Amino acid sequence: MAHKHGRLTVLKVNSNDISVYTTESELTETTDTHEATTYGLADHVQDPGLNAGTFTCSGIYDSTASTGPRAVFKAVKALNAAVPIIRQDEGTGTTKPQDSFSAILTSYVQTNPVADMIKWKADFVVTGAVNSAAQA
Repeated sequence: MAHKHGRLTVLKVNSNDISVYTTESELTETTDTHEATTYGLADHVQDPGLNAGTFTCSGIYDSTASTGPRAVFKAVKALNAAVPIIRQDEGTGTTKPQDSFSAILTSYVQTNPVADMIKWKADFVVTGAVNSAAQA
């Protein structure tokens, strides 16, 4: 089994590489289910429905970079539209895994603790399919 370290992850939001500001990201893919149980059955029967997804990312705020997380997410929020997101779990390179999708920013939060670094978190709703084809 070949383990990979999360530090290699590359994250691009609306073509902006925010990897150096990011400490965590999570893509959740789900499928709706629909009740299809009929009379006479003793167990529930479920049919699959539409696929859906959410994406979250978080990290450490950087005030010196005009391309830092605050600038990127404020611009994305101003667009009020779906933007492209690319996450490369093992870094960049031919045949390495990659998820690419469009998503709508639903929230951007900055947390300013008195005894720690300023942190940020962004939540997205995926719109359309997640393309998990390997990098070319």
